[in-house]
Amino acid sequence: MFFGGWTEILRILIVGLCAYAGLVFLLRISGKRTLSKMNAFDFIVTVALGSTLATVLLSKGVALAEGFTAFALLIGLQWVVAWSSAHLGFVTRIVKSQPTLIAYDGRLLPDALRSERLVEAEVYAALRSQGIAGTEDIEAVVLETDGTISALRRTSSEPGTLRTVRGYPRLDDQRS
Repeated sequence: MFFGGWTEILRILIVGLCAYAGLVFLLRISGKRTLSKMNAFDFIVTVALGSTLATVLLSKGVALAEGFTAFALLIGLQWVVAWSSAHLGFVTRIVKSQPTLIAYDGRLLPDALRSERLVEAEVYAALRSQGIAGTEDIEAVVLETDGTISALRRTSSEPGTLRTVRGYPRLDDQRS
């Protein structure tokens, strides 16, 4: 069927407008963290929100109030997990991955690349996008928890931001 009638079109327009406004409202009050770069849990919540919005829009069997309840539940769960991971270390270890060192001292680390299922070309593309022409200028390259690749240029001091990166050798380890 191509056209089900104006009543259905009007219902989709009204429910869509209300559901969209409600979702925007809930996202705004939940804070910036809900819309930040995603880890696995954030991705799941985002997909579930999109699926819920589509269901509310297109399914006559789902009332707008039920859709709002589902939105609030998903955003509330995301907020609880984000708060818990900020305050409870064991939750952080369950929900978030750790950044991984994939290049150090100008050299790619083949074992780390293999374990993270990356190829050299992806790392080189990320370096180019950050304005880095060659690996000889690199102190470290890190696969971040959200899947982005960040690079630190060589400096004379140990980069403090690498303390939490899996696989990063400490200066003390190098001196012994």
